[in-house]
Amino acid sequence: MRAITERAWRCAAVAVALTLLLAGCTGGGRSADADGRITLRFQSLAWQEESVRATKELVEEWNAAHPDVRVEYVQGSWDSVHDQLLTSFEGGEAPDIIHDASDDLADFAYGGYLADLTALLPERLRSDIPEHTWRTATFGDGIYGVPFLQEPRVLIANADWLKRSGVRVPTPRAPWTWAEFRQVTERLSGDGTYGVAWPLKDPVSATLNLSLSAGGQLFHRGADGKVTLRYEAGDAVVPDTVNAQVRTDRSASPSTLGSGGSDTLPGFFGGRYAMVPLGFSYRQQIVQQAPEGFDWQVLPAPAGADGLTQGVSPQTLSIAEDSPHKKEAVAFLDFLLRPPNMVRLALGDWMLPTGAAALADPALRTAEHDWATGTALAAHLRPAPAQSVRGYPEWKDKVATPAFQEYYSGAIDGDELRHRLEEDGNLVLARYQR
Repeated sequence: MRAITERAWRCAAVAVALTLLLAGCTGGGRSADADGRITLRFQSLAWQEESVRATKELVEEWNAAHPDVRVEYVQGSWDSVHDQLLTSFEGGEAPDIIHDASDDLADFAYGGYLADLTALLPERLRSDIPEHTWRTATFGDGIYGVPFLQEPRVLIANADWLKRSGVRVPTPRAPWTWAEFRQVTERLSGDGTYGVAWPLKDPVSATLNLSLSAGGQLFHRGADGKVTLRYEAGDAVVPDTVNAQVRTDRSASPSTLGSGGSDTLPGFFGGRYAMVPLGFSYRQQIVQQAPEGFDWQVLPAPAGADGLTQGVSPQTLSIAEDSPHKKEAVAFLDFLLRPPNMVRLALGDWMLPTGAAALADPALRTAEHDWATGTALAAHLRPAPAQSVRGYPEWKDKVATPAFQEYYSGAIDGDELRHRLEEDGNLVLARYQR
C-alpha cells in the first residue's frame, strides 16, 4: 500500500510540475496551438467605422501571409481601457499587443507590466519615427510603446463667418498670437453669438498641451529625477485667455465649459459660435454631421513665445511583459506600421501618423478636409508636459481638474489656482517620488 501511495505521489508531482511549466509558457492563456501555430491577442481601441475596418483588414492581411503566427483581433474601449488593463495585468490575462495612449503608460511601464522594446524594435521603425516622439513612450531608460497616431489641437472655424468679418485668417506660417486670438474672438461676438466655444469637460490636457506654445511647462524635473510643480507666467497664458474671453470679453460661451467636443457641434453648425478648439480628428464628425452647404475650415491654434509648439499624447502599441512571444509581436507591429499601412490607419482615424515616410504621403497633404493644415503642424508636436510623471492621474483628477473648472467658472482667482496646482499638487506627487 505504501509503495502504491509513493508512486501515486511521484506521478502527481510530475503532473503538477508539467502543469506549472505549461502555465509559465502560456503567459495567462497565450500559447502555441497543438499544431505549433502561435496566436497573438491584439486589443485594439479603434472605434470609428473606418478605423476599425482598416485595422481588421490589416490583421487579416497579416494572418494570410503568416499562417504560423495568427493575430486575434480583440475590441477594447477607450472609456475603460486603464482599469481593464490593470485588471488583466494583475490577473495574468493581458493581451500580447496593447493599444493605448502614451499618457496612460507610465504606471504600467514603471510597474513592470509592459515589455521594454528598446532591443526589440527594428531599425526601420526606430529611425522612421522622430526621437522627440519616441520620448512620449520612454520611461526611465526603456521604450514601452510605439507611438503611431497623433493629432494637434486646432481651431475649426465657420469659414463664411470669418469672410464676412474681414479678420485676418491665420495659417501655420502666420498664426494668430494668443493676444490676437482674444481680439478676434471679441470682434466676432455679439447679438447672442460668440467668437469661440471652449469644450473643457477635460480642462487639464487641453490647457497644459496648448500652454507649451507660450513656454508653459508646469512640471519641472530636477537633477535628482524628482518632479516639482511651478505655475509660472507661460503656464498662465492659456488659462487667462480663456478666463478673459468668458468673463471679461463675453466672447466665449460660458455654457460649453463643461461640455465635450462633440457637444459643441450642434451650436457650431447652428451659428452660435464662430470657432471651436478641437482635436484634428473631429473633422470626420464635422463631415458626417454638418448641414449641406456649411463651409468650415481648419486653422492652427494660436502661437506664443515658443511658436506653434503644443503637447501631444500619441496613440501607442505596446507588448505585455508576460507575453511569451515578444519577437513575433514586434514583427506584427513592424508590419502594421509600415508606411503604407500607417497611412491607412491615419486615414481611418482622421489623425496624423508619427512616421516620417507616412506623413509625407500625398494622401495626407491634400486641401480636401484640410489635411495639409494638419500635416504642417506635425513638426511642432512635442511630448505632453506630464507625459512621464508618476502620480499624474491622481493630480489631474483630484487637484487640477476641479481647480481649472473653478477658475474658468469664476469661483476662484488666479492666485488660488496657482496655490492649488502647486501646493496641493506637490503634496500628491511627493507620495510617488519617495
